[in-house]
Amino acid sequence: MADELVLLNVWPSPFGMRVRIALAEKGIHGYVTKEQDLFNKGALLLEMNPVHKLVPVLIHNGRPVCESLLIVQYIDEVWRNGYPLLHSDPSRSAKARFWADYIDKKLYGPGRQVWLATGEAQAAAKEELIGCFKVLEAELGEKPYFGGDSFGFVDVALIPFYSWFSVYEHFGNFSMVAECPKLVSWAHRCTNERDSVSKCLPDQHKFFDFILELREKLMPSQ
Repeated sequence: MADELVLLNVWPSPFGMRVRIALAEKGIHGYVTKEQDLFNKGALLLEMNPVHKLVPVLIHNGRPVCESLLIVQYIDEVWRNGYPLLHSDPSRSAKARFWADYIDKKLYGPGRQVWLATGEAQAAAKEELIGCFKVLEAELGEKPYFGGDSFGFVDVALIPFYSWFSVYEHFGNFSMVAECPKLVSWAHRCTNERDSVSKCLPDQHKFFDFILELREKLMPSQ
């Protein structure tokens, strides 16, 4: 019996992009995507993720898996075809989980403030965000990918934020190439060499227009 896979997602979500990339890396394409409205959450999302009520959620044979990094690990453990996203060596696997956790905890908050806030709050968020990117660039070093020669767990965790680079640059008034040239080169390598990335990341212009619309919707509440 074939696996039944359903992905609850919203297309601009960097966290949902992680799941789609991981599935593509494993050659899994026959799944159903159900787009969600996070301003009017539906019954299925509330049933499958009653605690956080957020996407993405991967429903595998009726059982939900929540939180994007946990979903990516789940995919890596369940579908063994292809090379693993996490290394078999426990120390290298732990290091990858550390950096993926760093990305989760450090990027989204200040990144959101860069395109939503103004004045001193925006300036502080911009400084924090660039600092986080520089830390990640230092960890990347001269390696083609974060884990070495192979695209892996940390790359999956970070590459969706490439979609946000133009947004950060526009509202923060800075250049990612000037600040973190190696990180930009890494992002280009991922999109040029990995079909899983190039086919799962959204069109940059469509994404930017979406953020402009979202900003107009959210700004009055600031």
